[in-house]
Amino acid sequence: MVEDDAGIAEAVKTQAAMWQLDTHIISDYRNVMKEFAEIRPHLVLLDISLPFMSGFHWCGEIRKVSSVPVIFISSAADNMNIIMAMNLGADDFISKPFDQNVLMAKIQALLRRTYDYGTNAPVLEHRGALLNLGDNTLTVGDEKVELTKNEYRILLVLMQNKGNVVSREKLMEALWETDTFVDENTLTVNIGRLRKKLDAAGLESFISTKFGVGYIVA
Repeated sequence: MVEDDAGIAEAVKTQAAMWQLDTHIISDYRNVMKEFAEIRPHLVLLDISLPFMSGFHWCGEIRKVSSVPVIFISSAADNMNIIMAMNLGADDFISKPFDQNVLMAKIQALLRRTYDYGTNAPVLEHRGALLNLGDNTLTVGDEKVELTKNEYRILLVLMQNKGNVVSREKLMEALWETDTFVDENTLTVNIGRLRKKLDAAGLESFISTKFGVGYIVA
C-alpha cells in the first residue's frame, strides 16, 4: 500500500487482516519500486498525493514492469484525475472518504478476476535495476534492456543469490537448462556480453568476479 496517511493505512491493514490478506505499507517514498520488487504484491493500493513523487508517477513505473492490479484511493476524485489514473493503467479508483467494506469487496473481486484468469509476472530488483521474470527483460530507469536467453538465465541466478558468490558450475547448470551446448568459454563470453549491456545502461560493476570462485551481484 502506497499511502502517506498513517491512520488510513493502518485502518485498511486491520480490515484486510480480517479477510486473511497480508498488507505491506510502503516506508520509503523515494524508493517505492525497490520495496515493490522485494514484496512482489498481488495488488497495489495507491494514493495520488505522496511525498517526493505522485501516485501517477509510481503507477507509470509499476506498469513498466508488471501487470499487477492497481487501485487508486484519493480525495482528489475529480474527473481529470480519474481519467489520468485509468490511462496510466489503474484498474479502479475509490474516492476518500470510503467505506472499508466496499474497499474490501472491490479488492476481493479484482483479485479473483486477475488470478483466476491470468498470472502476474514478478520482478527481481537490485541497485534500481528490475529483472522482469515475465518477458526476460531488464528495466533500468526508463530504459528496457533486451537480454538473450543465456544472459537472462545468468542474471536471474545471480540476482536470486545477490550478496552471495555463485560458482561458475552453478551458472553453467542454469545455462544447460536452455538446451544449448555450454562450456567454460560459452559462460565467459555470455558474462562479457552481459556486462557490456549493463555498463551501457549505467550499471557499471554490477557483476563482480571472485577469482577462482565465481561471480557475485552485491
